[in-house]
Amino acid sequence: MSVPNVVVHRDADILAKAVAARIITRLVDVQAAKGSASLVLTGGTVGIATLSAIAATPARDAVDWRHLDIWWGDERYLPAGDPERNETGARQALLDHVDVDPERVHVMLGPDSGLSAEESAEAYAAELQKAARPEDHGPVPSFDVTLLGMGPDAHVASLFPGMPALYDTRAAVAVHGSPKPPPTRISLTLPAIQASREVWVVAAGEEKSGAVRLALSESGHVQVPAAGARGRLRTLFLLDRAAAGKIPPGLGRIASP
Repeated sequence: MSVPNVVVHRDADILAKAVAARIITRLVDVQAAKGSASLVLTGGTVGIATLSAIAATPARDAVDWRHLDIWWGDERYLPAGDPERNETGARQALLDHVDVDPERVHVMLGPDSGLSAEESAEAYAAELQKAARPEDHGPVPSFDVTLLGMGPDAHVASLFPGMPALYDTRAAVAVHGSPKPPPTRISLTLPAIQASREVWVVAAGEEKSGAVRLALSESGHVQVPAAGARGRLRTLFLLDRAAAGKIPPGLGRIASP
């Protein structure tokens, strides 16, 4: 796995806009090289703000949205259209405003599908395996960019400290008893996340600073899940100054645009 690099921006608003610009540039470059690209989305305040920033810039038209596969790192096990679903937020912020191919928007199904949480996770794992190509060397696609938010407890996706999902080697799992509501979720596992070419962890706010410090240290991923959020080729921690406030000198390469 790659060694994390750290990029620090002045505040959360600039962070969201900078991440949006970085996503557009990366997707355009990947599509120019191979014709299509894949992006794993996250929820949360900064995650949705980033998608809104993409929608707001004319540069979004440089992306060939019809040739983009969109996945999610996790989802609340709630009915389609529920305002608490990450999918709902992503559609409102971005996906309803660009010409995506509905067949390439890969959602995690909720209870209205008739599937249990376990069955929904199994269906997502099967969809991931179907999309994987021989060159991916595994049961999930090598996502071009996986966006992850991070909680003050250092959770990423719906992988919370000490929970059984952190030991799971399947691509996607049901998570029960989440310390954040709702209690039932679907999540990619760390092996699926680590299959990504690039993983970008986005965090803002002083309350995240301790978790950022631990995630960049030698902490184990069971107690600090974000410490296992690494891409095969590149890992970025994209932060505002408040979230970066407790990073010790020399821990990651820090740039402040």
